[in-house]
Amino acid sequence: MYHIGVANDKSWVRVMKLESYVLGAWVNGTGEGRPVVDAVRGGPVCTVDASGIDMASVADYGRRVGGTALRGMTFHERAAALKETAKQLMAMKEQFYELSFKSGTTRADAWPDIEGGFGTALSYASLVTREFPNDSVFVEGDMEALSKNGTFVGRHILTSKPGVAVHINAYNFPVWGMLEKIAPSLLAGMPVIIKPATPTAYLTKAVVEEIIRIGLIPEGAVQLICGSVGDLLDQLNEQDVVTFTGSASTGQTLKNHPNLLANSVPFTMEADSLNCAILGESVAEEDPEFQLFVKEVVREMTAKAGQKCTAIRRVIVPHRLIDPVSEAIRQRLASIVSGDPALEEVRLGALVSAEQARDVSAKVAALCEEATIVAGGDQDMELAGLTHNPGAFYPATLLRCDSPLSASAVHNVEAFGPVATIMPYHSLDEAIDLARMGKGSLVGSLFTADDSEARTMILGTAAWHGRMLIINSDCAGESTGHGAPLANLIHGGPGRAGGGEELGGSRAIKHYMQRTAIQGSPTTLMAITREYHRGAKEVHDAVHPFKKYFEELQIGETLVTHRRTVTEADIVNFGCVSGDHFYAHFDEIAAKDSFFGQRVAHGYFVISAAAGMFVHPAPGPVIANYGLENLRFVEPVPAGTTIQCKLTVKRKIKKAQRGDEKPNGVVVWAVEVTNQDGGPVAVYDILTLVERQEA
Repeated sequence: MYHIGVANDKSWVRVMKLESYVLGAWVNGTGEGRPVVDAVRGGPVCTVDASGIDMASVADYGRRVGGTALRGMTFHERAAALKETAKQLMAMKEQFYELSFKSGTTRADAWPDIEGGFGTALSYASLVTREFPNDSVFVEGDMEALSKNGTFVGRHILTSKPGVAVHINAYNFPVWGMLEKIAPSLLAGMPVIIKPATPTAYLTKAVVEEIIRIGLIPEGAVQLICGSVGDLLDQLNEQDVVTFTGSASTGQTLKNHPNLLANSVPFTMEADSLNCAILGESVAEEDPEFQLFVKEVVREMTAKAGQKCTAIRRVIVPHRLIDPVSEAIRQRLASIVSGDPALEEVRLGALVSAEQARDVSAKVAALCEEATIVAGGDQDMELAGLTHNPGAFYPATLLRCDSPLSASAVHNVEAFGPVATIMPYHSLDEAIDLARMGKGSLVGSLFTADDSEARTMILGTAAWHGRMLIINSDCAGESTGHGAPLANLIHGGPGRAGGGEELGGSRAIKHYMQRTAIQGSPTTLMAITREYHRGAKEVHDAVHPFKKYFEELQIGETLVTHRRTVTEADIVNFGCVSGDHFYAHFDEIAAKDSFFGQRVAHGYFVISAAAGMFVHPAPGPVIANYGLENLRFVEPVPAGTTIQCKLTVKRKIKKAQRGDEKPNGVVVWAVEVTNQDGGPVAVYDILTLVERQEA
């Protein structure tokens, strides 16, 4: 189905070149290509080659065709297209699992890649629907007053970059690694050029093929290059973006590309790092945190055969526990079944290639200059379901370094496979020093039930980590684990980890947009942002705004209500209804001695009274109160104060119709309650669901 090769039960009869998708078509490279081999059985899978592709045309096509189409859509329209695409991909997951076995991953290993990738895309689509406007511009933060009389103001907006995002991905997560980058890009309105790593490019290509077939993402918004990108980086300009996941050395080379430097092209790097797991000094061998620690270390060593940028490489334990921890890990590793990843009982699959296994073996030899082998370290291993080792399998290997503070290799050499080194510390300060010696990590974990210890360790090591996980018996049952990046938290890290950030909720989307400070009159800024700013020109109409449909309401449309004088009876009655008998409302003596100087009305009475002043009682297009935001009580309201309310349409958000419900949208109203002197006593926003006339 995915044109990666045709085979019968006995042997491959032909191997096909993996196609790229560029300029609206599937194309082959003009060279022989680099062969990709089945990591489990050693047979050919495909060849990968992108030579002959005109990279300047690819970049131009993305900007001109894909970018124009995406920028013509609102955030919500992009989210709807991405959501439906991800839902359809999720329904096809079994065929992707079948392909993933060729890369050496078990089904459990492939789950965070395949279903995790589709789930990440769904999460981002939902986030945009919740947090972004149904518009193509994102207004950020509050208005900034820049003048005395309020006629000159400032605001920040984010707009789509009219460029392309080039995503250069690693081999270990061919699906999630692609989707966690392209989802924020597409939602931001930026087309993508995907460059998957060669060893697993066939799985990335299979997913992209379905994305193109589904057809909901605009043409040109997604292009795929299977093979070398050639001179693509030379074709980029100041509106483009590059992201990279992989080795630090390759990332540094790309980051210093002359054209990227000359044009200040944003470059985000997420590199492999020597992540650590620390067992707290307070933990005893019989504590649950001891077993949780051992279990997590073994899981991180064996999941995806240790081929994760977040995998635990350095196991830092109190010196008194190094022997029992080493033995507990060794025993767990001894029970791990290796072999054909398609078998249910297999927990340790193959590395991505025989070449990678040789690299891991060489790195273990380098580590053994400072450490000794506790378990593993021998490639002659028993493999379930296989008659021979095709060269890509490597055993789970635990090393031990007893003098880590004076060691170098264990803090600098990464064996990118099922390998970790255990090392002791004699104080929390030593543990902090060891964690820092990784020179920057994507993630670190701390296992402790002592919250004081946790604070000391986290504050001492946080600057060297992008994410830190504290595990104890309280949260272990629901913890996602050491190595699991989450869409709503940042993924990245300082120093050796690349110094970049991905994910992190809306932060990831904003990375592909330009933040611009705009300055001008409130009325002009209102026209640009489609959001009311205080001091902007107001629209007044004899028809009450609650009698108007969503489409009929204008930004800046304002209702000024009648006045009402707050009485002693109001304060007493509201206190009796609400049960709020706070002294400032009922104790004359205490109130006089307080900040207020006299008894005052309840703040919630003021906003309740305001609602009574601006709400139209008759049935109309307003369906319901949807919420209240940004409430501030500015001045106290004693009995005798006369209040008045101003209600202004601040922002409109068109909502997608669901099922048989009436079409509607959210209207955000700016509310200002003033006293008889015209001074504000309360300001806030209310949200209402308002019926639309159009579906």
